[in-house]
Amino acid sequence: MHSYRIFILVLITSAAMFSGCRTGLFGSDTVEPPQQPAAPAAPIVVDGTRTSYADVVQKTSPAVVRIEAESKGRTARSQQSPFGDDDFFRQFPMPRQNQRPPTERGMGSGVIVSADGTILTNAHVVDEAEKITVLLSDNKSFDAKLVGIDKPSDLAVLKIEAQNMPFLTLGNSDSVRVGDIVLAIGNPLGIGQSVTAGIISAKGRRTGLSDGSFEDFLQTDAPINRGNSGGALVNLSGELIGINSQILAGGPSGGNIGIGFSIPSNMAKSVMDQLLKDGKVSRGMLGVNIQTLTEDTAKALDLTDVSGVLVSNVRQGSSADKAGVKRGDIITAINGEKIDDGNVLRNKVAGTLPGTEIKLTILRDGNTQDLTAVLDEFDLEDSARPNDQRDNNGPSLERQSGKLGLTLQSVTPQVARQLGLASDNEGVVVTDVDQSGVGADAGIARGDVLLEVNRTSVNSPEAVQTAIERAGAKPLLLLIARKGQTIYLTVRP
Repeated sequence: MHSYRIFILVLITSAAMFSGCRTGLFGSDTVEPPQQPAAPAAPIVVDGTRTSYADVVQKTSPAVVRIEAESKGRTARSQQSPFGDDDFFRQFPMPRQNQRPPTERGMGSGVIVSADGTILTNAHVVDEAEKITVLLSDNKSFDAKLVGIDKPSDLAVLKIEAQNMPFLTLGNSDSVRVGDIVLAIGNPLGIGQSVTAGIISAKGRRTGLSDGSFEDFLQTDAPINRGNSGGALVNLSGELIGINSQILAGGPSGGNIGIGFSIPSNMAKSVMDQLLKDGKVSRGMLGVNIQTLTEDTAKALDLTDVSGVLVSNVRQGSSADKAGVKRGDIITAINGEKIDDGNVLRNKVAGTLPGTEIKLTILRDGNTQDLTAVLDEFDLEDSARPNDQRDNNGPSLERQSGKLGLTLQSVTPQVARQLGLASDNEGVVVTDVDQSGVGADAGIARGDVLLEVNRTSVNSPEAVQTAIERAGAKPLLLLIARKGQTIYLTVRP
């Protein structure tokens, strides 16, 4: 029975081999099967609705590359003896371990932005890399040279020795609208080039997820996964409008949840041009700490309009100080352009070259005035340095402020030194915070120093209590010193 079944299968197989072919045993001429006509390409638009992005992908994907970065890791720790601390075994030397540090390999994506092989990618993809390899979509590989890196924007420029390369044209990211359709192209999880589609969800986002100091992200729901960093965000015209940089991950796997962030092309172009020309990026700086106004803060300042940016500190000798900017001023415009967000102001100043003269429109004590400032050069390390610490003398007194849920103490010389205050006669230190109180809700923490209540200086717990009672039902505007910086917080007692 089994032999019969096998025989039948052989006959069927043989028949299949000879079907459509009349040659072999009978010596007949070969007859070729008729050729099927090629299927027409699917229409891009049907009844006014786009049904495919194939034309955009075909145009843009060859310019998106895979990047492999190699660096030497830290020297591996010496292995402990498997025999523990037994003295008997210490007479036998352990074999020497390989002391060569392991090679760490990272993967990301990049975008060719000119025919001569200039590539944009993220700084975190190639940071500290000793060898960088670029792989094209056709699997050709090139050794890449790092032209320049700018960590504050998380951008880097690479160069490969090649000509007539496919490249993407940088579009105008300022003209991008929330709701525009975009495609994200990159090399997620090392599986090969992939394309995802979505829309622009928001503009001007600041995440604080990285060390980047200047963030103006385009937010998109086009899925961006690990390995997409440095890849392209393109519009339906095939223009590069963003460099994919970050994701807001969720779940135990840290996967994409539809919230991704791309560096806008206008910022990328500015950084790239400076890196290609000078090997570094120069940014303007005012020398102020700023906060976006809230409704409660506006009420505490007796403002009718919640617009502008509140200055919480002015660095001595800075551009802003020389221009006459003071703590408590509200910056409403820069060069005549209205400003309502602190991050927007910071990016506009940073995007202007040092030494440039700018006009600031400020609101002070209800009056509008224009000030002219000549920008300093931004120094990341210097901007983060706290104020100098000095020795001073002063009294000590502790008291609880029931309306705020804070325990307050006058500043002593020791506290002034520890907190970096200019004077022991400056402010009142918070020694305890009731976590169920309004002070905790506003973000006040133990160790903060209250400098002002509703624009009035305070240097004792009694002065704080008097200012609170004077305010009545109005929100309280508190000026807080924290780690060498000053910020405004608004509290409703």
